[in-house]
Amino acid sequence: MDVIICPDDATVGRQAAAKIAQVVAAAGPEPVLGVATGSSPLSAYAALAELVAQGRIDLSKAWVFALDEYVGLPLDHPQSYHQTIRRTVTEPLGLDPARVKVPNGAAADLRQAGIDYEAAIAAAGGVDVQLLGVGSNGHIGFNEPTSSLASRTRLKTLTRQTRLDNQRFFDSLDQVPLHCLTQGLGTIRDARHVVLVAAGQSKAEAVRAIVEGPVTALWPGSVLQLHARATVIVDEAAASRLSLADYYREMLANLPGWQKVVW
Repeated sequence: MDVIICPDDATVGRQAAAKIAQVVAAAGPEPVLGVATGSSPLSAYAALAELVAQGRIDLSKAWVFALDEYVGLPLDHPQSYHQTIRRTVTEPLGLDPARVKVPNGAAADLRQAGIDYEAAIAAAGGVDVQLLGVGSNGHIGFNEPTSSLASRTRLKTLTRQTRLDNQRFFDSLDQVPLHCLTQGLGTIRDARHVVLVAAGQSKAEAVRAIVEGPVTALWPGSVLQLHARATVIVDEAAASRLSLADYYREMLANLPGWQKVVW
């Protein structure tokens, strides 16, 4: 696992975008990109949009798979992840909407919807690079604590903490859905590269547990310790509880040229 500590969230986004662009360039004309919602990835999307506008990357033929979707919200609801991905990812990055896939939280058969989503990812050739945020309880996607480390796309019940964290997007807690359809931890681990971003003091404990704690379902993101190409990019506040922060800074400063990711 590579850990990059940045001075602020904007730099986190630029570093993440540079890493994603590096993978996309190597993947060929039709890369497969995994995307996340929430506040953590927004700076990365802004930086990626800048690269697209400059002509430095072309994502017009990319296949894109979102991590999750609420269950119980109409797909045209402004807070559905279908709409959130459209606003924050599809339009700013110049993606083809027909190539952007989001789990169907409105499906009559949610179990089959999960199976179908896994099949769609496989048919696209698998995810080249998966962008992740992290919840304050360590969830990635909507894989809440105690999720199976081998899980696939399926129905999950959201914890009260996750619903409280997401309440800011709704008028009240009662409006935040109780359930979601989410890629599993096993699905996420299948991505060839993973980039996790986090910013702010509220994410510090989760970052510590994911990077330096034991691999445990109590902190689902810790499964990334088992991934061969995982990059964790955080700001100073999110890194504040890392015991080996100085080592991560030293390691980054002394990378050989071929390992560096250049913005």
